[in-house]
Amino acid sequence: MIFVTVGTEQYPFNRLMSWVEVLLETQLIEEEVVVQYGSSNAVLPSGAKVYRFIKEEQFQELIQQARIVIAHCGEGTLLLLDSLDKPYILVPRSQRFGEHVDEHQVELALALSQINVPIAWSPGDLVRFIENPRQVSIADVSTATAIALCNSLQSRFGQTFPELSIGVSK
Repeated sequence: MIFVTVGTEQYPFNRLMSWVEVLLETQLIEEEVVVQYGSSNAVLPSGAKVYRFIKEEQFQELIQQARIVIAHCGEGTLLLLDSLDKPYILVPRSQRFGEHVDEHQVELALALSQINVPIAWSPGDLVRFIENPRQVSIADVSTATAIALCNSLQSRFGQTFPELSIGVSK
């Protein structure tokens, strides 16, 4: 089973819902799909079990049952999924498409893609990661990569991120 969650964000994530719809219609996804669609309102994937919001207990059960989880690229979602022993794919929400207040999920996704976290920028990326799920953990990032990521974030945002460099020394 594939579990797709967009969180409880006030902004719709219709783009992701459309991608899942297309993949189900074209049978590029041929297994059960459960979708938590939040504020999405355009297309809800037919052929999937859909829920607007899911209680925490059911949410945890669905994550445990899933073969792979597809989720938005929020920091909290990343930390939750990374703490589980489950392959996941992140899809960044974008302000450009009216999916968020800013582009921070896109910026986070760009940084995460540099350390091989599965990020889907298109329906094709979703298919590729669904067919060959990768179990990754941001905790497995090498010291050199962590330093490079911290330096990149610092130069991009002009501030330091001491919580990212705990235990990392140059």
